[in-house]
Amino acid sequence: QVQLVESGGGLVQAGGSLRLSCAASGRTFSPYGAGWFRQAPGKERELVAAINWSGGATYYADSVKGRFTISRDNAKNTVYLQMNSLKPEDTAVYLCAADNFLALATTSDRYGYWGQGTQVTVSS
Repeated sequence: QVQLVESGGGLVQAGGSLRLSCAASGRTFSPYGAGWFRQAPGKERELVAAINWSGGATYYADSVKGRFTISRDNAKNTVYLQMNSLKPEDTAVYLCAADNFLALATTSDRYGYWGQGTQVTVSS
């Protein structure tokens, strides 16, 4: 069984930064592609960023391009999301997802493993 555990969420003022981490544990599987999704109250879950196994390919939603950076440390089985210039509309539960593939995946149905989520709240 694989577990994904997110950390790093919290309350921050607009313009601030947070760094989310997603640590994989248990029956660690590799290679795996990973992504960060978010879900705000009353809204559909949306992909924020995705990364392939090597880290050489990334994807960002238009709403976060230039502000967020996804990265990974495969030696630590950890994926990160650096979030800068945060806006109130970034407020959501952020969820990490992963599955056993090499490439990028930009739809939620590609991911079989999900974390519980971490709350990010950006105040104006």
